[in-house]
Amino acid sequence: MAVSSPGIGSGLDVNSIVTQLVAIERQPITTLQKQATDVQSQLSVYGQLQSKLSALQSASAALSQSTTWTQTAGTSSDPASVGVATDSTTRAGSYQVQVTSLASGQSVATASSYASADAVIGEGTLHVQLGSWAGGGFAAKAGATAVDITIGPGAKTLAQVRDAINNANAGVTASVLTDSTGTRLVLRSSATGEVNGFQIGVTDTGGGGLSALAYDPGGTSAMTLARPAADAIATIDNLPVRSASNTLSGVIDGVTLTLSKVTTAPVQIVAANDADAIKTKITAFVTAYNDVNSMLAAQTKYDAATKTAGALQGDSAAWGLRTQLRNMLGTTSGASSMFGRLSDIGFDVKSDGSISVNDTKLNNGLANLDQLRKVFANSDPVTPANDGVVLQMRKLTDRMLAFDGTLQSRTDGLQHRLDLNQTRQSQLEDRVTRTEARLRAQYSALDTQMNTLNGLSNYVQQQITNWNKSTA
Repeated sequence: MAVSSPGIGSGLDVNSIVTQLVAIERQPITTLQKQATDVQSQLSVYGQLQSKLSALQSASAALSQSTTWTQTAGTSSDPASVGVATDSTTRAGSYQVQVTSLASGQSVATASSYASADAVIGEGTLHVQLGSWAGGGFAAKAGATAVDITIGPGAKTLAQVRDAINNANAGVTASVLTDSTGTRLVLRSSATGEVNGFQIGVTDTGGGGLSALAYDPGGTSAMTLARPAADAIATIDNLPVRSASNTLSGVIDGVTLTLSKVTTAPVQIVAANDADAIKTKITAFVTAYNDVNSMLAAQTKYDAATKTAGALQGDSAAWGLRTQLRNMLGTTSGASSMFGRLSDIGFDVKSDGSISVNDTKLNNGLANLDQLRKVFANSDPVTPANDGVVLQMRKLTDRMLAFDGTLQSRTDGLQHRLDLNQTRQSQLEDRVTRTEARLRAQYSALDTQMNTLNGLSNYVQQQITNWNKSTA
């Protein structure tokens, strides 16, 4: 394979000449690459801005929802005895709750103790029926089907009987209790309430040992009652309430009471508007707004000291977004008779566009919750000027983030510029490649010609020298 060393014969540095000429040809590509980097930076910043605007949109929506302003919190004067929880349907109110007795499940135990959990009881079938006891009689629970549990052969110890009962899902749980007197089997209702008592019949096929688990006070009952099934009994504002569970749901709309102790005096339950939850959402709104403002400020400024500009410096769309958001904070709403704008309830816009909140003014607003709701979230389809300021902010962010909104339009425009840039770079790269090939061919040909001429010059010079010698 021949090795090409252009310029050796002629003295021309062909590679250097071509490289310098190609570098000049590549200058437009370098410019395009810098422009592409700038556009990519702008696209990245707009992506981050979209995320922060989405957070502001969510925070605005949270404050615009009617449920935010009807949200309540429950308090109890004795939470150790009566706990309280509220939901979105709760209405503000105060109630006096007195607990007479707690709901319990039935509990029975074997009358005799055994040597250990491995003691053999016997074989046969246990018939478990849920229901209630009254006056020595038993009434089966409506909708509950009796469950038959087969015991043995091969699985008839105290522990195995316990496991068989627990695996049957009969509404009864079993455990083995061991103390100084020996080991006993204890059966308990899976749920509290009178209707969840139980009766146990036994069909004994192994010598009578399984009959020790029978429980029927009206008939055969070998087990002893440790605790009867009972309902919770209470009064709410002196009205009697009875429940199979110690959790009272639906007795008061939107309020759930958890009974834990019998009380000797009424417990006061208060459901009130949850000002703390509203304040938390206001704080989230302020944080989201400040995040957007801070980002726009940083990305649109020019730092004279470092002579660097933000990615969106001079970007009219970004400046427009910042202006619209800032103007929105000064918007008025005619809905409230007390508060016309956000500054009335403590919102202070600083010189850098960020928000700080005066707690004293905000707490005054929270003390007048309906008026505060109006300045934040009022919706008036007839007179938009009466819309709450935060509702208007939510609508603004909706428009900004819409499929055909400001951000999407700007992002699409930047992406189109980037696509055109990449196409132009490819075209110029092709042109540079062709130009380099042409220049190398031209300078290689020139090198060859100059090499030939140099050879001819040397030959003529040699002939002249020889002629001069012969005539001397």
